[in-house]
Amino acid sequence: MPIRFSSSRRLTGRLLVLALGCVAVLSGCSKPAASTEHAAAAATSAAPASRHVASALGDLASFRHISAEVSSLVDRGNLPAAKTRIRDLEIAWDSAEAGLKPRAPADWHQLDKAIDRALETLRADTPVQQASHAAMQNLLKTFDMLQGQA
Repeated sequence: MPIRFSSSRRLTGRLLVLALGCVAVLSGCSKPAASTEHAAAAATSAAPASRHVASALGDLASFRHISAEVSSLVDRGNLPAAKTRIRDLEIAWDSAEAGLKPRAPADWHQLDKAIDRALETLRADTPVQQASHAAMQNLLKTFDMLQGQA
């Protein structure tokens, strides 16, 4: 007979995996490259199709990925799922605050405010798709600006 886990246990497991992933990403961000040539070669070989430049805060790709998923849910009109998924962003962002904020406090505050606006919009008593879409687009633009893509 297979063991069944409750949904809260699965959620706890997912959050643990997400938190460990954030720690792994963030711990690698502060390591200096051995050489410029080595760093360029590593970036070329490991870069995904959509290249990004790490911001002063470090690699924000995992946070942006969650935000892009939330934005997609909003665009499809699935605001309840977007509200649930943005909670993952909030948890990951808050967990990483101690490591990120000292690196670039002004950038951190700018991104934190954009995340807060998205959270407020999606958590409204009656979320509005247009307002949620605008908040998510602003958040994604903020990520892109901080990563040098805007």
